[in-house]
Amino acid sequence: MADRRAERIARLIEPLRVEPGSRVDLGRDFDPRYKADLKKKDGVELLRAGVALLAEYQERLAAQDTYGVLLCLQALDAGGKDGTIRHVMSGVNPQGVKVSSFKVPSAEELDHDYLWRYARRLPARGDIAIFNRSHYEEVLVVRVHPEVLDRQRLPEGVRTAKIWKQRYRQINGWERYLTENGFRVVKVFLNLSEEEQRVRFMKRIDVPEKNWKFSAADVRERRHWDDYQVAFSEMLSATSTRWAPWYVVPADRKWFARICTAAVLAHTLIDIDPRYPTVPEDARRDLLAAKRELEDEAPEGAPEDPYAARHGQADG
Repeated sequence: MADRRAERIARLIEPLRVEPGSRVDLGRDFDPRYKADLKKKDGVELLRAGVALLAEYQERLAAQDTYGVLLCLQALDAGGKDGTIRHVMSGVNPQGVKVSSFKVPSAEELDHDYLWRYARRLPARGDIAIFNRSHYEEVLVVRVHPEVLDRQRLPEGVRTAKIWKQRYRQINGWERYLTENGFRVVKVFLNLSEEEQRVRFMKRIDVPEKNWKFSAADVRERRHWDDYQVAFSEMLSATSTRWAPWYVVPADRKWFARICTAAVLAHTLIDIDPRYPTVPEDARRDLLAAKRELEDEAPEGAPEDPYAARHGQADG
């Protein structure tokens, strides 16, 4: 059963994976409206299955307490990050998931290296951390708005034409370090078309209940659309690695983006294949002694082991 689910997930997300070492042209290589011949009504059941699979494997991940998982979500404004997190993680135990959003750096954060504030939010073993925007802002927003580098107070000689290649190398090295220490890095870029972003912005303006989600700064940032497409393309080309590949998820259809994101995360957990710990023999003896004591406390007429009786299990 697990093998069939894994194969189905792998087939769904394979076209979305950025092959390490490939050169990406976002507009040419990835269609924001791609939906893999799925219909929305079929997608509802597929998402439900994906959420159930995540819940199952998250419990194993927590029980094993060996691996941690970091999901990085990147997108332009209105790309659907919040809704994707809400739907994809709807069935998991919230105690094992932490979502971090990264805004303008604070004075304390600017007093450290640019990866410091992200390192502080990494998952513990057994947990899943989600970065709603991530360390990749440092080669996206900062690249499109290089004046941001002024606030980072970099040493003389660091801020050169090579800074972006240096940061790609540093990020790749950091992610490799995390992976080699048991922390998987999952990277999803929600690929939204320019027209779909315009439609979503208009909805935020026209529907009073959505006004709070809109800022005039969103439109100002939209004026840099072409610059962002170049920055995304170069980032995907330079940082999709064997140990932490990128997946470019079509985001014009929210329902399909959620299915794909769930599939990418589930694929990662299936690949880890976390197992429930095996109880040592001495602890097993203690369990059986405790079981006998509880059985002796059964009221008259009640089964000694209600769970075993309910599930047709023999005494063990």
